[in-house]
Amino acid sequence: MSTTQPSVPNIPSGDLEIARPRLVVGVCGVGTEVGKTWVTARVAERLRHAGFAVSARKPAQSHEPDDVNTDAAILAAATGDAAQAVCPEVRDYAVAMAPPMAAAYLGLAPFSVADLLAELHWPRGCDVGFVESAGGVLSPIASDGDTRDLIRQTDPDLVVLVADAGLGVINALRLSIAALAPLRPIVLLNRFDDCDELHCRNLSWLRSVDRLDPVTSPQGLCDLIIGILDRTR
Repeated sequence: MSTTQPSVPNIPSGDLEIARPRLVVGVCGVGTEVGKTWVTARVAERLRHAGFAVSARKPAQSHEPDDVNTDAAILAAATGDAAQAVCPEVRDYAVAMAPPMAAAYLGLAPFSVADLLAELHWPRGCDVGFVESAGGVLSPIASDGDTRDLIRQTDPDLVVLVADAGLGVINALRLSIAALAPLRPIVLLNRFDDCDELHCRNLSWLRSVDRLDPVTSPQGLCDLIIGILDRTR
């Protein structure tokens, strides 16, 4: 069981590298369908409304063939990026499998985590850049690695771990946090309802037993990110 707390990242002044955002945020989830993209999009919208330049990247995605409302499309709408900038067309797989499995099923060439990183580009002047993974922390993201590998090698300033607030969240968070170590994520309990007894008890347990301090809304995460940016000007 992890009892570590997320720390405020140390963001050096000046250029980190060509076009690297001031704050790179890795977004992962405890599994599929926990709302990573919804959370990222809502936080991006709020940050833009507050006057920050925001971009999002989905290094690889897979989906049903007839799905036009893909994660990349949602993130593009929220950030103002082009969908092809969010997820390169070559990494957009129209079959609902883990991206490397989808590539193999479609008869396309395998790709590595290094390939995904090499394709990761940011616009100049970006304040916050989100890198959103697919699936859970240990879900395959490339032929030679999983989401954990991608997030670690992205070298993020902040990691957000999204989990559904309901039944099973404590187990899922403990397993995912252990897998991400030594990275220490900010936990976001998605779909949290303060009138739901189970949600409230889960939150209380995570705070008192696991010594975590989850945020429970996109606005809470947005406020946290703005606070970090303000303290690291």
